[in-house]
Amino acid sequence: MTMTRPASILVLLAALALGTAAPAAAQDLTITNVRIIGPDASVVERGTIVVRGGKIVSAGAARPAGTAGQTIDASGMSAMPGFIDAHRHFNTGPNEKAQMQAQLEAGYTTLLSGGGPAEGNITLRDRIESGQINGPRILPSAGLRLAQHTPESARAEIRKMAAMGVKFTGEISLTPIPGPTAQEMDVLRAVVDEGKKSGVMVQVHAVSPPAMMAAVDAGVPLLVHLPNKDFTSKEDAKKLAASGTKILATIGFGAPVFGVFANDNLSRFRDGKPWPEAIVKGGRPGEEAGFMPVNARTVWDAGAILGYCTDTTYDPLAGLEHELKSFNMMFSMKDMVKIMGPNTASYIQMGDQLGALEAGKIADIVLLDGDPLEGYWNWLKARVVIKDGKVVVDKRSVDQRRK
Repeated sequence: MTMTRPASILVLLAALALGTAAPAAAQDLTITNVRIIGPDASVVERGTIVVRGGKIVSAGAARPAGTAGQTIDASGMSAMPGFIDAHRHFNTGPNEKAQMQAQLEAGYTTLLSGGGPAEGNITLRDRIESGQINGPRILPSAGLRLAQHTPESARAEIRKMAAMGVKFTGEISLTPIPGPTAQEMDVLRAVVDEGKKSGVMVQVHAVSPPAMMAAVDAGVPLLVHLPNKDFTSKEDAKKLAASGTKILATIGFGAPVFGVFANDNLSRFRDGKPWPEAIVKGGRPGEEAGFMPVNARTVWDAGAILGYCTDTTYDPLAGLEHELKSFNMMFSMKDMVKIMGPNTASYIQMGDQLGALEAGKIADIVLLDGDPLEGYWNWLKARVVIKDGKVVVDKRSVDQRRK
């Protein structure tokens, strides 16, 4: 059947309404007059970023040969890579749409699951990728408890994860005090070996120096937390750095929060329970708040790859603020650019695709009001969030968008 011109236009309009033609157009973008923050915290004032097909074509001071797609005038704003939370607890559920939207609005474009049922992680990922809900890029994980396995049954679990398309284990716990048992280590070594064969990255929860070094000796590639039971020695930090094992800070884990759950100036743990009693389990009150920031600086100074995560379930913007405030005790904003960008992208095995505004990388970009090198408070001012080259959050006024 031959369509008349009006009929063909109606079909095209219907397709656009359904979104079938929107993604390709939305993935071409030019951002002008923007302060570009480089992976080494270098700054380009009034630069231009050109995006085509969801990838960065150029980002710098030089005037590009041509623009692409929609143009955003980012005067007064700074461009950074989309934030990555490398250990966040989430899953599919009745509130997933609102929760994932809140992640984007805080500036997060990629989340690595901290654990929970792998099937739920996968369902959430698929709903986002299919466009059913708006949300960050989801990297699923699957749990494994060493005490429930022999070396051979643990190997089978790793192969099962690989068959599901899961590339990360959830956090595998090691006994912190007095340290891991022989049985735990036998199973862990089998898990690490099978992970290498199957392409599954093994993440371990080792929150004491003995547990951390046992994990390093076993060849564990990823540690989801710094030790919070004692101080890490410079010697252990050097061994960690030399091994190539990457570690996440979760630096604000034990620090109290104020004003998140109630405006009464009472200190609370991150889940709203009284601090520090809610997190003391046979230890000394508040020890996590003291050990983790110092240990973060120790491993950083030794040259270890230290990444960022929140390990939270509550509001993403509040979690971001809490972590950044805690980092502010020990790190400069220049350090934070590297920790939250290249280092965290490397931890999630996407260092060649994310973590820096460079040609060839995925166009995950957050435009912030103000200068992030001035202070962490400007990292909390996401105005425009771009994922895969597509604007997924735009908080600018209508007049700003028309410019």
